[in-house]
Amino acid sequence: MSRITCECGHVNPEGTVLCEACGKPFEENQHLNDNKPEQLLNMRYDGSARRSQTYQRTFVDKVWNFFSSVKIGVSIIILLVVASAVGTIFPQEMYLPPGSDPTTHYEEQYGMLGQIYYQLGFHNLYSSWWYLLIIAMLGVSIVIASIDRFIPLYKTLRKQKPKRHVNFMKKQRIFGETINENIDYSKLRKNLRSKRYKLFEEDGHLLAEKNRFSRWGPYVNHIGLILVLLGSMLRFVPAMYMDEFLWIREGETKEIAGTEGKYYIENEDFILETYDANDENNSQFQESLQNQANPVPENYQTNAVIYKRTDLPIVPGKEPELEKVKDAEARVNHPIQLENGISLYQASYQLNEFQSMTFKLHDKGNEDTNYGEFTVDLTEPKDEYTLDDGTVVRLDRYYPEFELDDGVPTQVSKFPRNPAFIFEVQRPGEEPEVSFAGIGVNIDATGENDYKVGLVDFGVRDVTGLTVKRDYTLPFIAFGAAIFMIGVIQGMYWNHRRIWIQPKETGVWVAGHTNKNWFALKKDIDQTLEDTGIEPPVDQQEEKDKRERGKDDGISTD
Repeated sequence: MSRITCECGHVNPEGTVLCEACGKPFEENQHLNDNKPEQLLNMRYDGSARRSQTYQRTFVDKVWNFFSSVKIGVSIIILLVVASAVGTIFPQEMYLPPGSDPTTHYEEQYGMLGQIYYQLGFHNLYSSWWYLLIIAMLGVSIVIASIDRFIPLYKTLRKQKPKRHVNFMKKQRIFGETINENIDYSKLRKNLRSKRYKLFEEDGHLLAEKNRFSRWGPYVNHIGLILVLLGSMLRFVPAMYMDEFLWIREGETKEIAGTEGKYYIENEDFILETYDANDENNSQFQESLQNQANPVPENYQTNAVIYKRTDLPIVPGKEPELEKVKDAEARVNHPIQLENGISLYQASYQLNEFQSMTFKLHDKGNEDTNYGEFTVDLTEPKDEYTLDDGTVVRLDRYYPEFELDDGVPTQVSKFPRNPAFIFEVQRPGEEPEVSFAGIGVNIDATGENDYKVGLVDFGVRDVTGLTVKRDYTLPFIAFGAAIFMIGVIQGMYWNHRRIWIQPKETGVWVAGHTNKNWFALKKDIDQTLEDTGIEPPVDQQEEKDKRERGKDDGISTD
């Protein structure tokens, strides 16, 4: 790449706006208009040469330039926000009712929009490959944009010199010229040090600087964001993050996901407590509670027992040998804690799920007759049941959640919410008969049956829904968020201020620059120049604005 040699002899990289040594503006890069001498310098990144504005030849250069653009970064953020918002329109797959088939659920519940939602992959948005790709692109954009700006700015600020070019001084926003040969430089240095400025001198030229560290605030922000994004992406590594849902019925014992078969949980009892609308202690909510169609839960919890498997390693097909570890309770925001960072959160529940159903066999036209009863365990139904008189009732088909579709029985889910059965009844010495029985349903398909299977009783139980979580990514995210806030504070509450003092034969020039808060810089300069014989400089941008306003109002500024 070609280089730019300044009149001071310093060789600058191509694309440099201000000479790294003396600060002379390179007009072809500064885009200044010679007919407008009042035009101020472009001090962005202190005039350093950025790679994205210099190298534009190879494919790598084009990729680098694309991701270093702030507009591209903002566009990626907007795309990520929009995608995340769309992902909340309908429930994610993990929150669908147990047993639901996502391939049909979204279309059945939400119509065409639901089907499009599913087909585009929004049902599993946060683990989809394209969502991860957008996050990765945002991370790449932040890294490249930071490197593209930080390195040249750091090099420029590290080797800045007090002695600056004439045009550098004149075209600063804060600039003043004093004609006075009796300047008290010792008083000036004392005042600057009292304001906590760090002084640099070269041939009588003076540079006062403070709060340079504030310039790195945005880059500290970027480091924090990178760590947060890294933590978010680590959530898709099974060893780092787990979020499973466990439905467990009262009296049931199940393996806890993520423990490799080491831990089991038994649901001893599910408790639901609701607010009493007539309770005087709830007087402030009484009207709201009375307007509710259904009782409002006050507390729901799972009383559980945690077991540890003792016959490890696991032998396939062998019943586990369990040892009780502890009694535990899972309540909302009060999870059950296990080792390996696993927590079981109370997340949902279902009341009065069917557990068993008892039937009797009687004459079709006379319900008072009773040839025997049998009970079907809806969790593990038997293939056949033998009554006292030798009648065999075979379970031909079982529909846990029954629904008729054009007159044909279909199964909606595998959970017993509306059970129905097809029984084959074989009386001793008689031809078998087929009956269809359920809650409120009893159909003789042929119309020629002599017997009928009738529902006598049923048993119910509650089901609790627990979220099983393990999250090792939180330290990354929390650390990244802390660093991000440090960067915010660093860049928000401090600002980089510089004052150049340049002695002349008849007096002195003063120039100042800051990355923000010009009023505070002007106030600093005015206070440090008190009793030194140097006149306060002016804010050239403010003076220019006054002239422009005067022209608009038709007021002469002569």
